Amino acid sequence: MDISIVIPVFNEAENIKPLHDQITGSIEKMGVSFEVIFVDDGSTDGTFETLQQLHGQDKRLKAIRFRKNFGQTAALSAGFDHSKGNIIITLDGDLQNDPADIPRLVEKLNEGYDIVSGWRHKRKDPFLSRRLPSMIANKLISFITNVKLHDYGCSLKAFRKEVIKNIRLYGEMHRFIPAVASWIGISVAELKVNHRPRKQGKSKYGISRTIKVILDLITVKFLLSYSTRPIQIFGLIGFISSAIGGIILIYLSFIRLVLQEPIGGRPLLLLGVLLFFIGVQFISMGLLAEIQARTYHESQNKPIYVVKEILE
Repeated sequence: MDISIVIPVFNEAENIKPLHDQITGSIEKMGVSFEVIFVDDGSTDGTFETLQQLHGQDKRLKAIRFRKNFGQTAALSAGFDHSKGNIIITLDGDLQNDPADIPRLVEKLNEGYDIVSGWRHKRKDPFLSRRLPSMIANKLISFITNVKLHDYGCSLKAFRKEVIKNIRLYGEMHRFIPAVASWIGISVAELKVNHRPRKQGKSKYGISRTIKVILDLITVKFLLSYSTRPIQIFGLIGFISSAIGGIILIYLSFIRLVLQEPIGGRPLLLLGVLLFFIGVQFISMGLLAEIQARTYHESQNKPIYVVKEILE
């Protein structure tokens, strides 16, 4: 299989057929073998029934149905697990990503890149609620992860199979795939793509996702820098805290034992004890994290989704 197209969908019954037609029309011109994998993330509007009809007409379409809504990251992960193509393309199911850009992504990938990320340089979304938070998030993510992209949130991306198969996704981590993959040494390119306004269905994105992005960004930074050596971050914090607390306690001990002054009523005493024991706790946390890191890397992988049925 040359290309696998992975599309997570949630209540997109009106968009499924036109999207499928546009995808097949675009890829058939390339003269390659392909499959289209729709992952129904617990839809309640007849999305899966539409997929069943299309599957009866086109066996290149594969449909995966979740028992409930697990989120876009889990849906993409399921699509990756069931894909057979050497190149994997992802895009949204709301028709805002243009399937006509797929050949350009593949062409760019064949120049020697491992990941090609779309850049919605003329994005058709509201400025305050969607574009402004996205601009801030993109700059923050690029700065912290050191993987410079203009548009981390664009779902239209192309991956080499050997890259994506080595990545396990959790939380809302799908937008950070280029950054997470950077630890294995990959080359990333960015390509300007067409972005269209939503015509049917309802957007599932909101400004509330900003908090989730920030929390996941902290996770990504930790995974990139300290996932195999957590003691170095927890131990460093613990050592500094214990050292400051120890200095305070030594100073107060000198005052009490040598100068014979009372220290029981001093707030500095409580601060010293607090800092010292917090430091001990952080070092202990680092040791436990070291054990957990080894368990994580040595244990078997466990899926983050539950599949109800598969059409293939």
